[in-house]
Amino acid sequence: MGWNSWNSFGCDIDERLIRDTADALVGSGMRDAGYQYVVVDDCWFDPQRDPQGNLRANPERFPSGIRALADYVHSRGLKFGIYQVPTEKTCAQRGGTYPGATGSLGHEEQDARTFAEWGVDYLKYDWCSPEGTLEDQIAAFTKMRDALAATGRPIVYSINSNSYHPDKNGATHDWSPVANMWRTTEDIKPVWDSGNENEYPMGVVNIIDVNRGLAAQARPGHWNDPDMLEVGVYDVEGFKGLTDTEARAHLSMWALMASPLIAGNNVTRMPDGIRDILTNREVVAVDQDPAGAQGVPVRDHGDREVWVKNMADGSRVVALFNRGERPAGIRTTAREAGLPKASEYQVRDLWAHETSTTDGEIRAEVPAHGVVLLRVSAQG
Repeated sequence: MGWNSWNSFGCDIDERLIRDTADALVGSGMRDAGYQYVVVDDCWFDPQRDPQGNLRANPERFPSGIRALADYVHSRGLKFGIYQVPTEKTCAQRGGTYPGATGSLGHEEQDARTFAEWGVDYLKYDWCSPEGTLEDQIAAFTKMRDALAATGRPIVYSINSNSYHPDKNGATHDWSPVANMWRTTEDIKPVWDSGNENEYPMGVVNIIDVNRGLAAQARPGHWNDPDMLEVGVYDVEGFKGLTDTEARAHLSMWALMASPLIAGNNVTRMPDGIRDILTNREVVAVDQDPAGAQGVPVRDHGDREVWVKNMADGSRVVALFNRGERPAGIRTTAREAGLPKASEYQVRDLWAHETSTTDGEIRAEVPAHGVVLLRVSAQG
């Protein structure tokens, strides 16, 4: 769990923004809710490596250097992440919005040592090229995996094989032997449905449709990554942003799918309502459950779906998911959720924070583009 600069700021980043964000993560309660990684995405680096071939910070944007920035983030009780690519150019460089060609190709061991020396705790490693076979991608991502391991510093390894690449291998290859987390789709934007199956840009439901069949490869320490959260992200590339109902559904389904929760909003100017969504401890606990099970759909009636996630304590989290344009009644049963036979079941509504009981029937009226998220347990 953490925060990444890209969704709200793109290349418009500097050390003051990152320091202020770290402070805001602490002051808002997000750190204490579990958001611990502060990840600086593309455009942090000098467009030219130094004479020895080392990466260095952009001197205008990050005049104190990356080590000093990482130290500040650590001083706030947080962890520090950074961005790089296995090819020649980062995505911003390839797209022409940032100069240079400073990818890690040919510098993997050198860059891994630099990251470790700077105190990096998390690396986002983004393909950013239309070239290369699946075998090329596996080799490149594995090379950096091994280079990071050789430093002796624990660094969470997050990869994306999809960016700029036509084959979108994130959803068709099992990357769990290579990385801690791997992107399954193209980039998300703050929209409910973009109409794309796995092309840029992706909406919330489009990503859910790709991720739904990938549960078998998720396990503790190795996670399908459906991309960063768009909760509280507004007015990006012509997308107005999610409603609060959609934002709650977005976070709920990411938690149910045991996804990495990486916020992408401007936390320094976060409305109270968005803070309350992101810091809902009961929903975060679904995501962070130690069993590490990814939830799966058990009923699909078009726009009305039922998803279930097995929890370590034997309970089940049930999502009554309404993808449609109108409110809808959605129902399931404790038996369909995989719970044992019992005389009574306790039902906890994780957004309303209310508890009730049932003899086994589970139903609710669900708003359009919404979720009712329930934790259900047998009582006797």
